[in-house]
Amino acid sequence: MPATMKGPAIFLAQFAGDEAPFNTLPSIARWAAGHGYKGIQVPSNDGRLFDLEKAASSKDYCDEVKGVCAEAGVEITELSTHIQGQLVAVHPAYDAQFDGFAPEKVRGNPKARQAWAVEQMKLAAKASQNLGLKASVSFTGSLAFPYLYPWPQRPAGLVEEAFGELGKRWKPILDAYEDADCDLGFEIHPGEDVFDGATFEMFLDAVGGHKRCTINYDPSHFLLQQLDYLAFIDIYHERISAFHVKDAEFNPTGRQGVYSGYQGWTERAGRFRSLGDGQVDFGGIFSKLAQYGYDRWAVLEWECCLKHPEDGAAEGAPFIKRHIIRVTEKAFDDFADSGVDRAALRRMMGIG
Repeated sequence: MPATMKGPAIFLAQFAGDEAPFNTLPSIARWAAGHGYKGIQVPSNDGRLFDLEKAASSKDYCDEVKGVCAEAGVEITELSTHIQGQLVAVHPAYDAQFDGFAPEKVRGNPKARQAWAVEQMKLAAKASQNLGLKASVSFTGSLAFPYLYPWPQRPAGLVEEAFGELGKRWKPILDAYEDADCDLGFEIHPGEDVFDGATFEMFLDAVGGHKRCTINYDPSHFLLQQLDYLAFIDIYHERISAFHVKDAEFNPTGRQGVYSGYQGWTERAGRFRSLGDGQVDFGGIFSKLAQYGYDRWAVLEWECCLKHPEDGAAEGAPFIKRHIIRVTEKAFDDFADSGVDRAALRRMMGIG
């Protein structure tokens, strides 16, 4: 049967907080359902919403979590491990900034922080299995990104060494996801070593073409680097396991372009925008994904430098619902099928 995408769903990371209804899973699930969402993508690092260690060790806890979501009218789409994945590989230039992502006990100790992140990733694989999920989403982290621009000239072998180490760190984690029968969709994102198609291919090679090494497709990051995000689907559709529906705009001027001149978000040439307010061709994206049989979730990731998040959430569900294409079960011209058999076909072409 033809596959139709699931949705709408919403990533909770940008909405979780210390005040109701954003501070517990039952209340934020009801809030999401009230806006018309059918699924929620859960940040696995946020203890206000989810206990990752308990989920990895207790099927009963996972059944309880699923029950809470079902009672609210939603289901979990994926677990997010963006924060933990980021810490699997951290260049020393970013140590101070990323230490804040880690628990206090491993701060200031890069090796301990990395070990904690790896264990978190493996817990998330087991938790995904206990929840019956088939995909999870994350970041790769980075060792080479500070050397993105080729000045000063990169020493020969630096990039290869970085990706070799990245593959070495991620291969055992991907094996854990294989054991859990769960894909790990990496969000292709500047700041990570995997930030476009070319770097994804390098990473895929580094992990031996691992079947669980997949893509969390987010067109906003492609638009801001002027990558053809529709052609990307043509090339990599077999590896797309998750989809962040996120908008952006790029308006270069005589003063700034892709790098955006160190400006704040409202002054940048490239800005993330609330869904429908940017320049991403979502009609084209949803059509491409339908063409290739993508049948997993369409998840709003809301980020905008202008609009209030609650307005973005309220507008996101109907936007996604409107764009999801219910894939047809028959060809539009089936009514004209003449039912000609093979002998008739050969006669039509004059073949004896």
